[in-house]
Amino acid sequence: MHTGLRWIEDNTAGLVALAQAIWEYAELGLKEERSAAAQAEYLRKEDFDVQLGVAGMPTALVASWGQGKPAIGYLGEYDALPGLSQKAVARQEPVQEGGPGHGCGHNLLGVGSLAAAVALKQEMEGRPGVVRYYGCPAEETYDAKALMALHGLFAALDAAITWHPAALNAPSYASSLAMNSVRFAFHGRAAHAAGAPHLGISALDGVELMNVGVNYLREHVIQDARIHYVITHGGGQPNVVPEYAEVWYYVRAPRRQDVEEIYQRIIKVAEGASLMSGARLEVKLESGTHEYLPNAVITGVMEQSLRQVGPPQFSAEERDFARELESSFSPGGKLAVLRAGATPPEYWGLTLHEGVAPAFDRGKVIHGSTDVADVSWVVPTGQITAATWGLGTAGHSWQVTAASGMGIGHRGMIVAAKAMALAGYELLTHPDLVQRAREAFLADTDGRPYVSPLA
Repeated sequence: MHTGLRWIEDNTAGLVALAQAIWEYAELGLKEERSAAAQAEYLRKEDFDVQLGVAGMPTALVASWGQGKPAIGYLGEYDALPGLSQKAVARQEPVQEGGPGHGCGHNLLGVGSLAAAVALKQEMEGRPGVVRYYGCPAEETYDAKALMALHGLFAALDAAITWHPAALNAPSYASSLAMNSVRFAFHGRAAHAAGAPHLGISALDGVELMNVGVNYLREHVIQDARIHYVITHGGGQPNVVPEYAEVWYYVRAPRRQDVEEIYQRIIKVAEGASLMSGARLEVKLESGTHEYLPNAVITGVMEQSLRQVGPPQFSAEERDFARELESSFSPGGKLAVLRAGATPPEYWGLTLHEGVAPAFDRGKVIHGSTDVADVSWVVPTGQITAATWGLGTAGHSWQVTAASGMGIGHRGMIVAAKAMALAGYELLTHPDLVQRAREAFLADTDGRPYVSPLA
């Protein structure tokens, strides 16, 4: 594959400019108007048929090119995180105090996948096959890919390809935790908290009783489950019995069926809190995802492609920047992050990764969730990571935002784009690989059809 990779090299400056623009926009989930519009405009200029506003989400898009089979889809994202505004400097200095920032590198993720799709299109001119790019909003909060899957937008694909910014250049064979995101709202009756408390019904009592009950439940769920919450509304002031209160829960477990079982028990706890407090309960399921099914065939193709492309090679200035960022970590923070991510010890002494790591996560489960998982239950899906920040950098941090807005992040993005383009070419030109990926997919799902958590 020469034409496509050469296209990425010739257009690196424009791709970096697009990623940098999205980094500066730093738009939260479902509010990525400028980010989505910029990607849509870029893809239209490259002769893709672009549909913006799919699945009922104004910032979701599907861009298609080509005809026939196979059909390869690239998954991109562009939402930022609240409170992580940061300049591209190695000291904490927000652009806007309390504003959003790309603390997960999604400005790089989306443009890297877009670049791979356009590069593959350049390579496949005059040949059969379909190339698609999916602009997926709100990965951090609303799991838009699950909603896109519910609308059948991935059903026509033969393979899905994506990547994620990270500290290592490596294939991703690990699974993830399935999840439900749900808000429990309690509706009571306001009253003067001193003068007539007996006339009130405290919605906050419902929230607090529920949280106590769930905390007792923790002893009786599987060890790998995760239950965490924040009180999003607890009342106005102490001398008014709160008539409305809300708590937001994430429920995670290694399998979708585990999440469903724990979720139903939590609902029972909430119903009990409603009975005890007298406050009416309202359950608002916001999103849900499956566990990720890594397709070994597609991931293997991506691993080979990453090795063929080679890792990013950073400049002396970028290495200095990474060392300065590392000096901002809390004492013991680097090692804690590396251990939590099961990073092999041979990488602990590095600041930036300039090699390609072997597969070290086969059979493992990362303790996070991703809506890529729902795509993986519809179509064979593979992922890689590329080094866009330093070893030991905590995810969702200002340090990630800083690295994602300068050369370190840009170099990793270009490597990922080339590797994904090459992997897509291998799949489009070798039908036997697509068939093997399908057979592996059927074995992984064990014949179970995809059932949307949102259905």
